[in-house]
Amino acid sequence: MSYAARKYLIMKKNSSQIICILLLTLTALIWGGGFVSQSIGADFVGPFTFLALRSLIASVAMLPVLYLLVFKKTRSEAPEKKTLNAYSLKGGFVCGLFLFSASAVQQMGIAYTTTAKAGFLTAMYVVMVPLLLVFFGKSVEKRIWLCVALTALGLYLLCLKDGLEFQYGDILMIICALLFAMQIMSINHFIKKVEAVLLAWFEFFFTAVFSTVFMLIFESNSIESLKAAAPSILFAGCLSSAVGYTLQVVGQKGLKPTIASIVMSLESVFSALLGWLILGQKLSLRELSGCILIFAAIIISQLSGSQRRLCEQKKPIDRKPVRT
Repeated sequence: MSYAARKYLIMKKNSSQIICILLLTLTALIWGGGFVSQSIGADFVGPFTFLALRSLIASVAMLPVLYLLVFKKTRSEAPEKKTLNAYSLKGGFVCGLFLFSASAVQQMGIAYTTTAKAGFLTAMYVVMVPLLLVFFGKSVEKRIWLCVALTALGLYLLCLKDGLEFQYGDILMIICALLFAMQIMSINHFIKKVEAVLLAWFEFFFTAVFSTVFMLIFESNSIESLKAAAPSILFAGCLSSAVGYTLQVVGQKGLKPTIASIVMSLESVFSALLGWLILGQKLSLRELSGCILIFAAIIISQLSGSQRRLCEQKKPIDRKPVRT
């Protein structure tokens, strides 16, 4: 293959990664606004009720998209090429199990800790994803470890002002971060062989099933509490779940899980920025520094690898002498 052709393929791959990063950035923006709705909802209904209703709303909201992008498409394909298969069901079950567990623990923890700590500790999946990769025997590039360190420091500066004192709610949020890291890795595993939108829908469906079972066993709600929590549940179901988690699945398809986790950690940045723009909450120099560090980590995670690949392609190609 000629140098020009290789360069074209590299540029095409890089542009695809940029699109995935933009999708995950939008995901982080939506999730950043979702912390407020979850905090409000926790005052009126239990964590399983909140999660069951938001997941059910997300599943229903996605049905038209699922029909247009998946089921309508498979009608013209051979049966063996159809995306609705056992592997999609298995992937949705596994991803839904981790999403249910992480979201339920997060909803519990939010009621026992501050929003700042919740945002910081939840986003620590940035550190846990590469650690899990190493645990499972996979290598992580040095520049990614640098990006992880910058992100962790940025999150600390952004979210925590008076130090980190662990309480019951904080421990729950750390468990939540580990479960979200497992959810990210599960999506990265299954997305290679299934339709992204279909995997997202199965994920919501199983999350709704798991949380409904726990809701019926452990919780009881009044009509008044459900009415009070309805706006928060609708926001979480339609935007945070249906839109946010679908964008996560689609965006992760073209990125490594380590880079994807770094981009999605922007939810803490957007949470602070939205508080500044909408609620008039001021950002200190410390908090702005945290935002800058996280943005820098995302840029380094991409530029370093892209430049290295381009340099490698510019090396002269060894050619065997042609015999005459």
